[in-house]
Amino acid sequence: MKSGRYRSLAVMAIGAALLCIGTACAQEYDIILQGGHVLDAKNHVDAVEDVAVKDGLIAEVAPHIDPKKAVKTIDVGRFYVTPGLVDIHEHVYAGTGERDSYAGDNGVYPDGFSFRVGVTTVVDAGSSGWRNFEDFKDRIIDRSKTRVLAELNIVGAGMRGPKYEDNLDDMDGEATAKMALKYPGVVVGIKSAHFTGPEWKPYEQAVKAGTIANIPVMIDYGTRRSERPLYDLLATKLRPGDIYTHCYSGLRGEQDPETGKASQAMIIGRQRGIYFDVGHGGGSFAWTVAIPMMQSGFQPDSISTDLHISSMNAGMKDMLNVADKFLAMGQTIPQVITEMTWNPAREIKQDQLGNLSVGAPADIAVLSVENGKFGFVDMYSTKLMGTQKLICQLTVRAGRVVYDLNGISADLWNAQPTSDAKQAKRWTSFSVRPFDEQQKFPASVPVK
Repeated sequence: MKSGRYRSLAVMAIGAALLCIGTACAQEYDIILQGGHVLDAKNHVDAVEDVAVKDGLIAEVAPHIDPKKAVKTIDVGRFYVTPGLVDIHEHVYAGTGERDSYAGDNGVYPDGFSFRVGVTTVVDAGSSGWRNFEDFKDRIIDRSKTRVLAELNIVGAGMRGPKYEDNLDDMDGEATAKMALKYPGVVVGIKSAHFTGPEWKPYEQAVKAGTIANIPVMIDYGTRRSERPLYDLLATKLRPGDIYTHCYSGLRGEQDPETGKASQAMIIGRQRGIYFDVGHGGGSFAWTVAIPMMQSGFQPDSISTDLHISSMNAGMKDMLNVADKFLAMGQTIPQVITEMTWNPAREIKQDQLGNLSVGAPADIAVLSVENGKFGFVDMYSTKLMGTQKLICQLTVRAGRVVYDLNGISADLWNAQPTSDAKQAKRWTSFSVRPFDEQQKFPASVPVK
C-alpha cells in the first residue's frame, strides 16, 4: 500500500515537472522590457538595451535578452526606459481634515499623481514634524503604492501655517533627530520652510538634527530678511550635501539683479557642495529668473515639483511638465532624466533608488517624446514655448506594472489565452489587490 502511494506521488511530481516545461516554471524572469533606449546615469548607460525583472528587482540589463527567458516580454522599442522618477519635494500628508494646512487640505494623496508620470518615489518635504510624523506614516506612507519617504519639519507640529511655522519654541533639533533615527531609510531629511522671522534658529536647529541623524537638510528660505542674508546661509550655515530648494524663484536673492545670472550666494553655495533643487510649486519658478540663470550655466541638481493643491493645476502641473520646461531651456533628455533619477536619489542618500543596477528595486519609467508646439507657464502666468513633451507610457513599481497609458503590456482581448499569459497577470493586472512589498517577497529577498 505504501509503495503504491509513493509511486502515485512520484507520477504526480513528474507530471507537474512536465507541465512546467515551456511555462513560467522554466523561466528566469518575470518581465522583460525589450528594445528600449535605456538612460541610467549611475551606470553610464545611454543605449538600446533590454531590462529583465525578477521578484521585484532588476535582474539583468543587456543589449539582448532572450524573450523565452521571461513570462512576459513588453516591446518598448519606440521609447526611453529610465529608472522610476524620484520627486524629492512633494506635500502628501492628506486626510487630516485640517484647513489651509500642508498637514491637511493642502496635501494630496500620492498615488493619484505619481505613476501616471513615471514617479515611483516621492519625498514629503516637511509636512509633518516629529510630533505628528507617526500619524503621517500611518495615514499615507504605510498605505500608498508609491514609495513615500519624508523630510521632517524642524517645527515639531509640522507645516501648518504661520502660527506653527514661526514658533521658535517648537524647533528642537534633538527631538527631530530622535524621530528620524527611529525610522531610518523612511525619514531621509530635515526641512525648514516658510519662516518669516529674522532669527537663525530654524536653520541652526535643522542642521543640528541633520548632523545627529546623518541626513541632509532641505531649505525653503521663507521670507527674505536682511538680518539673515542668503549668502550667509549658503556660505556658512548649511553643510555640503544640504539642499536649497526653489532655486529659480528669485524671491530671496538667488539672482544677481544687475546681470540676471546666479547671485554670488548661489555660486559660493555650489562651490561648497550645496545641492540646488527646482521645487517649482505654485509660486517658486519664474522665467525671468530661470532663463538667464540657465543661460549663464547655473543648472539644477534635481528637478522636483513641490506638488500640492495649489500647484497641481497651475503652471507646475506634474513632474514631466517641469522637466519639459528644462528641455525648452536647452537641456537634453539625458540631463533631465538624471535630474529626476540618480541625482535626487543621491541627494537623499538613497543610492539603491534612481538606477537600474542589478539587484536594485524594479522601479522603471517608460517615456515617449511628443514633438510639436507647446506652451509652458511660470508662476506669473507668462510662458515659454517649447517643441518637446515627455509622456509616460508605462510605469513599473517593485516589479509590477502599475500604469500603462496605451496597453503595451496587455494582450489583445481576443488572443488565445496561454499559461504564460495567465501567469503574467501577477505583474500586469491592474485589478489585483494592492501589493505590500513586505508581503509580496519572501523574507530572503531584500526590500528596499
